[in-house]
Amino acid sequence: MPRYEFRCRACGDTFEVNRPMAEAGRPATCPQGHADTVKLLSTVAFTGRGGGAGPAGGASTPAGGGCCGGACGC
Repeated sequence: MPRYEFRCRACGDTFEVNRPMAEAGRPATCPQGHADTVKLLSTVAFTGRGGGAGPAGGASTPAGGGCCGGACGC
């Protein structure tokens, strides 16, 4: 279930709320009971060594086939 971060405008407290994506836009109440809150934009970073395609994933470029691909000798 996604976690959304909110900040209370009244007391400045930052807090998180777990809720379904369908309820992402619903207002949240501060743990101190204040209703004037704003949803913050959070960033997520994924790191690791995946086997994905592309230069970072180590996939090789297909060789041969077609002129100037090495097959015709030009």
